[in-house]
Amino acid sequence: MPTIFDLINARNIATYYEENGSNRIPYLGETLFPARKQLGLDLSWIKGFNGLPVQLKPSAFDAKATLRDRVQLNKIDTEMPFFREAMRIGEKERQEILRLMDSTNSQYLMPVINRIYDDAANLVNGARVVTERMIMQLLSTGRISIVANRINYDYDYQFPEAHMETLTGTDQWSDPNSNPIDDIRTWQDKVEDDTGVRPTRAICTRKTWNYLLANNRIRLDMNPAGGQNIILTDSMLQQYLAAKLGISVAVYNKKFALEVGGAAQLFYPDDHFTLIPDGNLGNLYYGTTPEEADLMSGATSAEVQIVNTGVAITTIKEPHPVNVETIVSQICLPSFETIDTIFIAKVAGN
Repeated sequence: MPTIFDLINARNIATYYEENGSNRIPYLGETLFPARKQLGLDLSWIKGFNGLPVQLKPSAFDAKATLRDRVQLNKIDTEMPFFREAMRIGEKERQEILRLMDSTNSQYLMPVINRIYDDAANLVNGARVVTERMIMQLLSTGRISIVANRINYDYDYQFPEAHMETLTGTDQWSDPNSNPIDDIRTWQDKVEDDTGVRPTRAICTRKTWNYLLANNRIRLDMNPAGGQNIILTDSMLQQYLAAKLGISVAVYNKKFALEVGGAAQLFYPDDHFTLIPDGNLGNLYYGTTPEEADLMSGATSAEVQIVNTGVAITTIKEPHPVNVETIVSQICLPSFETIDTIFIAKVAGN
């Protein structure tokens, strides 16, 4: 007869998590910062100030080549943060499992086990929330700030101040007579002038997108004879922006629950608009957690499985009282090699 340890272990939990189709749907940030694995805590990457090529110097024949200095490159060194939480099966759940395991009503056992698996899967999804929050903070502020559980992480990515702007007064997009098309073109030109790369994508929330849908200048430009009466749809506006500015906009309204109180919070904030170039913006690096480094050999009462590139699921057998503790941990931080080719605008709000 199987024991509680046979049913609730890291391998079974990882399989349950990975077979859930909804967990394979990536967040926006995960598509922009592909996951990579490395050993340890330290993270380094090279940030180039711009992508403009410099011509070769002329040279005489039979002369040694002139050495070129690596200019305008900045190496970023930091240490990745550590995240870990655990859940333990409650006394009543444990007794229910033991009773069902010892009875003829075994068909009722798996729903109880799946409920426990769901709790562990929620911890893994919480790990994904951490990385998405970090990426969206980067894309809306140029830095990462995490304050929770008496721990304060603050990462300054040295975002170029010239690629940030806060609109005021009637320039704010919440004013239907503002001129967002000129704003976006100006920001695209600024990035291209500085780096040689022209942003062709953008991110905003539904609230910010609605400012564009309601904008009088856009509506009149699309229909000079009756712009005030036009029923503007998302697809119409996307086509207009693609034709006018060569950009596609991701309207990103995904939310997560706050640690305290459980209130819903947007990953990417309202009243912001971020221009980004094509391709990957950086990488999401995962380090090696203590559980993976020290417990994965299987020599202890713990079992470890890795999901989502670097998230460790650990189950530990507790002999007295008979129980299983499930721990989910990760060490992670995004790099941001393309940070100089981004433009962040606060387009409305105080």
